[in-house]
Amino acid sequence: MNKQPHKRNKSTFAASTNSTSAANSTNDISLQEDSGSVTIDVSAVEVPELSEAEQRDRLHLERRVERAFFEAGKALAELRDRRLYRSTHSTFEEYCKDRFGFERRHPYRLIEAAGVVDNLIKMCPNWTQNEIEDDPATVHFDQLRILPTSEGQVRPMTKLKPQQQQEVWQQAVEQAGGKVPTGRIVKDVVQRIMERTQVPNTYQIGEVCQILAKDNPELRGKGGCWGIVRQVNDFSCTVKLWNGEYTVGLQYLKSFNYLPAECEQMRLVCDRITRVYSDSLEETVKSLLQSLGKLNRPYLTAVEEKLLSVLELEYGREIAP
Repeated sequence: MNKQPHKRNKSTFAASTNSTSAANSTNDISLQEDSGSVTIDVSAVEVPELSEAEQRDRLHLERRVERAFFEAGKALAELRDRRLYRSTHSTFEEYCKDRFGFERRHPYRLIEAAGVVDNLIKMCPNWTQNEIEDDPATVHFDQLRILPTSEGQVRPMTKLKPQQQQEVWQQAVEQAGGKVPTGRIVKDVVQRIMERTQVPNTYQIGEVCQILAKDNPELRGKGGCWGIVRQVNDFSCTVKLWNGEYTVGLQYLKSFNYLPAECEQMRLVCDRITRVYSDSLEETVKSLLQSLGKLNRPYLTAVEEKLLSVLELEYGREIAP
């Protein structure tokens, strides 16, 4: 008598289970049939437009990023020219390496680039696309002009004359479709202009010439030095000075027009000075060698000959021919 209700409950549970399974099966079939047309509701997130003030701030900050290399070059030039590094370092190069981690050439590249940008600004109206203003609200959006945004874009122009720099930049901007050109575009334009205005290199190996430092930071301290031409390139010469060899552009060289015998005599003097010179010499000795390296005549006086002979005995060393 007690088993029958138990059977009925079991039967009822089974029926309920079957009913649920059937319902699930029906739902599965429905999902399979409608799987190709499932609709997913995604709530839209509204992105507010920039206000006029925010647009001005954005442009102002973008210009600061774009002009970072220019401001760095201007600051480095002032640090160098005023010798503001002298309290901690003896040379500008050492200061830049310790303070900023710059290798020897990098600060000069930034300084040169800043000079080029200064020149380009002169040919542009007062308002430029990356000019820093104290008050960004004064920016005129309809008076934008294109200026370099990186040192690499400027580097190919640093050895050109100001007018050539302006010509190169205008052509590069046009070639870039009115946008800031890449360094490659600028370099290609420079190459075309150099080929158009190429002046033959008439220097000869062994010729004695003088260094004209002008505004070239790479030749700082070498203005007035004489040297022996060791290699003749398309637009430059490799010249041996009293303290090493340097590749110098033609615009920074001036021939002494010495006779062949005089050139040979100065070559021997240069070799003698080179045997004596080293970075570890006392400053007094370096100063004496530098004075010999700035002679504007093809011979040594009797006193100069004696002094150089003494230095050769004291510091002389063998050098490769």
